[in-house]
Amino acid sequence: MADEKQDITQPQLEEIQSDVVKPVGNIDLLMDVALDVVIELGRTVLPLKEVLNLGSGSVIELDKLAGDPVDILVNNKLVAKGEVVVIEENFGVRITEILDTKSLENATGKA
Repeated sequence: MADEKQDITQPQLEEIQSDVVKPVGNIDLLMDVALDVVIELGRTVLPLKEVLNLGSGSVIELDKLAGDPVDILVNNKLVAKGEVVVIEENFGVRITEILDTKSLENATGKA
């Protein structure tokens, strides 16, 4: 029986139709995703006693000087620097520097 030859034929398969969305090779699908953008004017550390004494009219000194660039964070990641501007009655920020990958790594301490 080992010497007998058997004919083998390829089965005929039907093409499968699927409603599965195929991946798109571009970023268009993400363009409407909302991201948190935070402009950080400065920081400070206060003892609880001072925080409890804060009231209307209190002034909190920050770690940045007037005129220093502000940090622009997107989803809690530093991505740019800017300067505060006034637009009619609102504050705004003019971007002065987009940080490159190396600057971002140095700023976050990640290599």
